[in-house]
Amino acid sequence: MKRITNITYAAFALLALASLALSPTARAQLNPPPDGGYPGGNTAEGDNALFSLTTGSYNTANGLGTLYYNTTGSNNTAGGVDALYYNYSGSYNTANGFLALTYNENGSDNTANGAYALYLNFSGSGNTANGFEALFHNGTGSNNTANGASALHNNAGSGNTANGV
Repeated sequence: MKRITNITYAAFALLALASLALSPTARAQLNPPPDGGYPGGNTAEGDNALFSLTTGSYNTANGLGTLYYNTTGSNNTAGGVDALYYNYSGSYNTANGFLALTYNENGSDNTANGAYALYLNFSGSGNTANGFEALFHNGTGSNNTANGASALHNNAGSGNTANGV
């Protein structure tokens, strides 16, 4: 009787494992697949990353809502929640940090590192912002450099450099 019980338990265990291996939740499919798989050399990781993409190419979006409205912009890199969120056609931008370059619509050649860096840059180009809220309200200014928390916070001009808080 003991031998039959051991065989029964072994058969039950094998049946349970087989049913888990074949369950649909164990084989979830993502479309498009993560880690690339998008046309034009684009890569997106995170909910709604590169959501509106049409013809833009070679963009990398990593994080919730990154490059959400980007349609034709190319060669952009965004990392952090809503980084480059409203970028429609701007190209060659790099945004790293929570809400970095969020309102950039068509500015190009910008670099923003830090939470809220270049947050309200609409069309300014050639700007570099490093630090929390650096060049926060840049608008249309171009060729500015800000290093430090809130450096050039309310900038309205071009060709400025600020280092420090």
